[in-house]
Amino acid sequence: MITQAINRRRFLRASGVMLALPLFESMTFAKAQSPARMVNICATLGLYADSWFPTTTGIEYEPSEYLKHIDSLRDRYTLFSGLGHKNQTGRQAHNSEVTWLTSAEHPGLDGFVNTQSLDQAAADYVGYVTRFPSLVLATNNAQSQSYTKGGVMVPAETSPSALFARLFLQGDPEKVAQETQRLTDGGSILDHLQSETASLLPQVSGSDRHKLDAYYEALRSAERELVSVRAWHEQPKPSVNQDPPTDIEDNADLIGRLRSMLKLIPLILETDSSRVVSLMIQDHGVVLTGLDVDADQHNLSHHGQDESKIVQLREVENEIVKLFAELLTSLSVRHDDGSSLLDSTTVLFGSNLGNANSHSAKDLPILVAGGPLPHGRHVAYEGEVNTPLSNLFVSLLRAIGLEIDTFGHSTEPLMWS
Repeated sequence: MITQAINRRRFLRASGVMLALPLFESMTFAKAQSPARMVNICATLGLYADSWFPTTTGIEYEPSEYLKHIDSLRDRYTLFSGLGHKNQTGRQAHNSEVTWLTSAEHPGLDGFVNTQSLDQAAADYVGYVTRFPSLVLATNNAQSQSYTKGGVMVPAETSPSALFARLFLQGDPEKVAQETQRLTDGGSILDHLQSETASLLPQVSGSDRHKLDAYYEALRSAERELVSVRAWHEQPKPSVNQDPPTDIEDNADLIGRLRSMLKLIPLILETDSSRVVSLMIQDHGVVLTGLDVDADQHNLSHHGQDESKIVQLREVENEIVKLFAELLTSLSVRHDDGSSLLDSTTVLFGSNLGNANSHSAKDLPILVAGGPLPHGRHVAYEGEVNTPLSNLFVSLLRAIGLEIDTFGHSTEPLMWS
């Protein structure tokens, strides 16, 4: 009898829970495939347009000042111009940073509720096939660009050492037992709440019953998550041949902090600890150390065409792009199942500001690298009104296997070749 080979990464889906299959004998002959992954990185203070955007388009575009740092990998990424989110004017000038991954309109105004972010849509699709469905990181504080379906912000991790401990340090047996009991107690509470909710159903109106049904579904979702977390909690963490990073306490060392976080991303993907990672490069509000600058980055971004400020701003942003180049290089040389991590990882890099000097959220700097997408060119979209960045988000979600037609304010999937 001939048995069809089963891919070793296949998993079962039932009742919202995804479970990896055990190693079957028939998997022996299956060709392994790398899982689809996503990384999103946003420089919230923008990227100086004259140093970022090429002046030519297509395959033979001339690399700009910033892009020269990654030009050796140009066949692994695509540049976009003419993309943006509509109606990004909010209560404060920088409110657009909270909607970069969502496209929600008028952030910060009265009644504003954010929508689900790109990374959390991807994380919901991937689920608990990894220990962490997503990891949300930042360079300075817990604010993030990651939002749940209910518009709740997912707090960011800012400590590389704490992140490393969550990912790879086992913890002593007593603490592991305490955490396991805490999860078990959480499950018991949910069981009781579900029982109480069921007893209320016959006593309420039709309208209230809908509310209770929604509440009950939320409880079921939380219960499924508890089961998944508990299952991973009982599994040993991956072992890595790398020393834990040391946190940089100096808030003025943006470049050092960013480098520490970026170095962990290939390790996260390589160990399959998560397949969705987002990083927010924040305003640190101080004069940065290690660079020839005499003002903070925010102040420099509002250069008012002062050439001395622009020179300093370019120095900061050149260093940021250099670190991004290091990440792409690391992903391109690390391998998983015979292909590079970059081949299986769709990387989004850019900013929520197209012109930080005027707080404009139009004509955003956007680059996509890796994954199963065509690369090697500068794709420019013309017109007074930007092409929706959400169109690209649909394509990025499709690249990880999520079969959707719309996201945010998209009008159609973005297609290029």
